[in-house]
Amino acid sequence: MERLWAPWRMEYIENSKSEGCVLCIGPDEAIDRDRLVLYRTKLSLVMLNRYPYTNGHLMVAPLRHTADMNSLSDEEMLDLFKVLQLSRNVVEKEASPQGYNMGLNLGHAAGAGIDDHLHIHLVPRWNGDTNFMTVISDLRVMPENLLTTYDRLLAGFTAAGKVEL
Repeated sequence: MERLWAPWRMEYIENSKSEGCVLCIGPDEAIDRDRLVLYRTKLSLVMLNRYPYTNGHLMVAPLRHTADMNSLSDEEMLDLFKVLQLSRNVVEKEASPQGYNMGLNLGHAAGAGIDDHLHIHLVPRWNGDTNFMTVISDLRVMPENLLTTYDRLLAGFTAAGKVEL
């Protein structure tokens, strides 16, 4: 029998919920790499998903802690979607996916793992990126280390500059 080692998976299995909201990042940019924060504006942020479906799986969220889309101002909504657009463009340039899944899971019943802070998932997709492993073994095979992906995408966000409203 062959073995597939996925040591990062144990961190997910054993991970207890941290205090507070993972998307409420605060102003300390010095620890952005540890928190996987790639980009921020005065109203939004981009964070690499720590437990991704595919390499480059991002979460784009308003900085303000809210689960209610209707509570977002027009400026927050525009900024959120401009940052989503920028994120797709950076992933396109840096990873050349063949497609994307983008979406919101609003509420626990809809599958939201973080159900008290609205966020949009941007999941790059490649033909053949899913296979029997997820169905049979509850595993995902990630071809690139999370921090390697982070560093590559960070360079893309840095090169892209700031979002203009």
